[in-house]
Amino acid sequence: MSPGPARGRTSAADGGAPRRGPARRWQLVRAGRDAVPPSTRRFMARARQRRMRAALPWAVTAGVLALAGLVAWTVLGTGLFGVREVRVEGTELVTPVQVHDAVGVPDGVPLARVDLTAAARRVGALPAVERATVSRDWPGALVVRVTERTAVAVVPQGEAFALIDRSGVAFRTVERRPADLPQVTVARPAADDPGTRAGLEVLVALTPQLRAELVDVNVAGLARISLRLRGERTVVWGDATRGTDKARVATALLDEDTDRIDVSAPDVVTFR
Repeated sequence: MSPGPARGRTSAADGGAPRRGPARRWQLVRAGRDAVPPSTRRFMARARQRRMRAALPWAVTAGVLALAGLVAWTVLGTGLFGVREVRVEGTELVTPVQVHDAVGVPDGVPLARVDLTAAARRVGALPAVERATVSRDWPGALVVRVTERTAVAVVPQGEAFALIDRSGVAFRTVERRPADLPQVTVARPAADDPGTRAGLEVLVALTPQLRAELVDVNVAGLARISLRLRGERTVVWGDATRGTDKARVATALLDEDTDRIDVSAPDVVTFR
């Protein structure tokens, strides 16, 4: 910008009074690109790049967090991925309806919020279920895989029979005794009942020959266990200890003409 003529000059024509010159005029002019030195332009460009590089991670992080929040809200807070189906596998003794009711998860509950362990525990509480697992099958199904109990013996219960598994759990009642299952007579069949456990220990120790002749394992007391065999024969077993030795001795005496074999002390055997 250029200043105008100097102000404050005098002239004889106007009696020596000061004469005002032309007013100064200022004008903004945009500097051309060439007005900025190259070194300054390079410095400014590098500064912009540094600012962009510094801001990029924060922008990416904010975007990722926003996306994660949206996904979490969709999965956990809405019914878009809610339970629509409960599929049951491996059941014969229990019905899919019983398993569905035991799972106890209402339709529409977000699948991600289902407590799988608690659901499996509820299904496992069904008498005929030995164990159960529950898993998610996206987008809207629960899969329940059931392993049912296997009967190893029957226990008379009045005019019916309770089926018990290898742990002593009575899980089902039938009107007739299955022909392929041995009978254990005990007052109160249960997994925590010492008499039930003793009777099952004796069953495990029996040889195939004894099992073929077996009618009943009678547990009158923990030290008063006996086997009732076909032909009205009895094997006095005593307690459940030394089962393998007792079974071996009793098997060796099966062909003897006797109706009572006492193997409660297998080292000193008596029979009648």
